[in-house]
This record gives sequence, structure tokens and C-alpha cells, in this order.
Amino acid sequence: MTTEAEDPTLTIDELAARSGVTVRTVRFYGTRGLLPPPEIGPRRVGRYGREHLARLALIEELRLQGMTLAAIERYISRLPADLTAQDLAVHRAVVSSWAPEAVERVGRAELDRRAGRRLTEEDVRRLTAMDVLAPAEPDGSHRVDSGLLRLAVQLLDLPFSQEVILAARTTLLDHSRAAARELSSLLRDAVPEHTPKDVRTLSAHMQPLVVQALLTTFQRSLRQEVREWLGDDEGPED
Repeated sequence: MTTEAEDPTLTIDELAARSGVTVRTVRFYGTRGLLPPPEIGPRRVGRYGREHLARLALIEELRLQGMTLAAIERYISRLPADLTAQDLAVHRAVVSSWAPEAVERVGRAELDRRAGRRLTEEDVRRLTAMDVLAPAEPDGSHRVDSGLLRLAVQLLDLPFSQEVILAARTTLLDHSRAAARELSSLLRDAVPEHTPKDVRTLSAHMQPLVVQALLTTFQRSLRQEVREWLGDDEGPED
């Protein structure tokens, strides 16, 4: 793939394969202005990079949430043109956070399609260890958490051991549950007299604000931690 400092290296076929869509879909999104044009390399071959891959992932996430093409175009048109792959991944995280819990049973071919690539047996084993997949049924199918599958597949490519990834998962779950409990306690104290309808209404209003706040504060905190790790004295970027 590429790093932030590298030139785009993917052909349109490679981009489509990595994204789990067809070449025709990539070209269609390009004609609608949803994807920026590729960089033209030697022999007039278009090359795509991390930002194209991240933007495609965001578009597919919006589509999976049930948004129409017109709504997706409006959403994408409001994004700054210079967003990095990391910025786009944050936008996708906000969108996917509203996906309902959906565990489905799918065959191996469909599992590969949803993952965006052909999964090896080692990939399947690691995804099972992450609780994204259930152990294979006798017919070879799997129960899969569709909301977490693409994220977990991306984790497979990180240079971390399975033990580190599972430890990170436990840390995130523990802290997110603790934050949810404390926020719920604050809300209960702030609204002592309430009905179930009041709670649901307040929760519906608060959830978007809470999710955005958690993502923003976590992203900034993580950047600061990385700077301190690397000995960078510059202030955090917003």
C-alpha cells in the first residue's frame, strides 16, 4: 500500500479489489465527483493512494447505512477537499458508530466479499479471536458482526501481534463502558424525575454529541501521546 509520504501506487483494479467494489463502481464514483481523479503515472496509467481507499470506505459505509446516492453526494461535497486518509477514517468511524448491532450468517464467499479481500485461514482464526466471527458452522458458514468486520480486517494489516490487538480491544471496551456508566449517572442526577420516554428522547439528543466528543478528544489525546512518545515538543494539532 502507501504511507502518507509515498506517491499513490494502486491501479484501479487494485483499488477496487482492496475496497471490495468493482472497477465499474470506482469509475462511476469518479464521474459523480465522489472520488478525486487519480494521479497519472508512466504510460498514462492512473494511480490511486490511501486517500482514495479511505474515501471509498467512507462512501461504502454511508451506502450501508441506507443513504441514497444524492445524500452521499451532499455529505461528501461538504467535506474539506484536503482531508487525509486518517481524517476520512474518523468520519467513517462517526458514521459506522450508528450502525445497529447486526450479526448475520454468511458463507465463505460472501465473507470474503464483505471483507474486501480473500481471507486466509489465519485471517479467519484471528477474526474469530476478536469475536468478529463465530467459529465455522458444519457447512463452513460463519456468524459475523457486520458492523465490525471491515474495521477488524484493517487491524489484520497492522504490525501488532494478536495478543496486543486483543489487549487493546479489552482496554477500549473497559474504558468505554466506564465512560458510559459515568455519563449515565450524570444524566440520571441531572434529570431526577423522568419517564422512559424522557430517557429515550434525551439519549437520542445526547448520543451524537457524546460520540463526536469522544472521537475528537480521543483523537487529540492519541496525537499528544504519540508526540510525547517520539519526543516532539510541538503543541497538538487540532
